[in-house]
Amino acid sequence: MTALLRHSLLLAGRGLRKTRRNPGILFDALFLPIVFLLMFVYLFGGAVAGSTQVYLQYIFPGILVMSTIMAGLLATGVSLNVDVKKGVFDRFRSLPIGRSAPLVGSVLADMVRYAVALVSLFALGYLLGFRVQTGLVPALAASGLAVVLGFCMSWINVLVGVLIKETSVVQSVGFLGIFPLTFGTNMVAPTETLPGWLQVWVNVNPVTHAIEATRGLLLGGPVAASAVTTLIWSAGFLVVFAPLAVFAYRRNV
Repeated sequence: MTALLRHSLLLAGRGLRKTRRNPGILFDALFLPIVFLLMFVYLFGGAVAGSTQVYLQYIFPGILVMSTIMAGLLATGVSLNVDVKKGVFDRFRSLPIGRSAPLVGSVLADMVRYAVALVSLFALGYLLGFRVQTGLVPALAASGLAVVLGFCMSWINVLVGVLIKETSVVQSVGFLGIFPLTFGTNMVAPTETLPGWLQVWVNVNPVTHAIEATRGLLLGGPVAASAVTTLIWSAGFLVVFAPLAVFAYRRNV
């Protein structure tokens, strides 16, 4: 286990060097959440909340959670798929490293994407007028909860990236997965204002619980139940999809 962790961290360093040499990799993690924040606040803020400033306070926690999920579901599987097609993983197989180390290393490297997305969002949110109502420690806890969910859900995209051969298809699957998970929540509007059939999905959607916990941590309000539910969902994603991704990698790559 110690050797696997060491090998994974070394390969995570490789992923960070790739990001440094090709900053465009950070594009979706950096700019898409910013675009969504600006679009929702200034297009729908007045209609939904009567004020862009009030709506900014409401939607910001949801965009925060969405940013980590987008970073995990869009980039990780695509990056792995490209490496597989280029034969990079054939070289890894000839090295005396754990078979799962390349996958774990890639996911760990993408933690930088989460950090970039969160810092960028908080900076923009502050400039627009968003203010944390609880304090530094709860804000860090909210960020940590969002990162944990994004990290665990990224294993879904790792599995897709290993199973599917075409990079464009992997990217399309990531986009298709993002919309029901992030927009099928109370991120944009309160649950009670949605149609009944949609409320059913919103109430069981794990991202909804993460958004509610993040709102409580940033703005004040109930946190415990939503945070525990988010952690349980996160553990479920990790326990199910990480072994499946490793199995598919060993079998197909």
